[in-house]
Amino acid sequence: MSTAPSAPPAPLHRRRILSTLVRTPRGLFPLIVLGLLVVACLLSFVWLPADPNHSSAYDAWLPPSVEHWLGTDGSGRDLAARLMAGSRVTVLIVLGTGIVAGTVGLILAVFAALGPRWLRESLAILIDVLIAFPTLLLAIMLAAVFGGGLAIVVVAVGVGYGVSIGRVVRAELRQVASEDFVLAARAAGLGRGAILRTHLLPGIASVFTVQISLSMGLAILAEAGLSYLGFGAPHDVPSWGRMLADTQAYIAAHPIVVLWPGLAITLTVLAFYLLGDALRDAMDPTLRSRGGDA
Repeated sequence: MSTAPSAPPAPLHRRRILSTLVRTPRGLFPLIVLGLLVVACLLSFVWLPADPNHSSAYDAWLPPSVEHWLGTDGSGRDLAARLMAGSRVTVLIVLGTGIVAGTVGLILAVFAALGPRWLRESLAILIDVLIAFPTLLLAIMLAAVFGGGLAIVVVAVGVGYGVSIGRVVRAELRQVASEDFVLAARAAGLGRGAILRTHLLPGIASVFTVQISLSMGLAILAEAGLSYLGFGAPHDVPSWGRMLADTQAYIAAHPIVVLWPGLAITLTVLAFYLLGDALRDAMDPTLRSRGGDA
């Protein structure tokens, strides 16, 4: 008795994915946190409770109050204003890293999985070598050569995590390429580009999306670490990592000033991790096909 060929993955519907996310706490929590991040970022362009870079020795280490919602740091700068202004850097790092990492990872995965044999073997070796090189060390080296800045962080972190994405997606792409529906499409004379667009990419969409979400969360940690070391955002650009660097020496005497940027980083990174986990369940082809068969 012959076995029926496996079917291509059903198309992804944005409304169905969104409805699946909001029905579970694991999906709803990251949507709320990331929604607040976007609102804070957009609002910071038109309104801030104070000038984030204005310093005053008379206002140093003020506790939370009506005038200063979260208090002030050792330079008298308003923490709430700096936290809101720092959300711009976070959104920039997240979007920039996601675009760079996604592009690099997808290109590497496609050529490493579907290219000629010599190219596949060469890219497999290259990916293994690049993965062994720490991403933060690459960012520090680039910053030392070209100077620090957010562009260096985005490029270095995006390329570093893009290589990791390429390795994961390559394995998934090779598995999908061996499915019966792909072999049937090739036998029917469908071109490589059409097969990639209509069969292979939809088959790896869930894995690729999850990896992008995880890389965005890691990018926030990387930017915070690099800014803490002095290689990230410039001194006159508020960022959550810069806030930690400016206040870490006073953590024993004024722990609350470290609480706010640390809490913002923790919640945002956790949101991206949970979002990736929830997207995996919402976009999984097996789960969606089971739901359709029910």
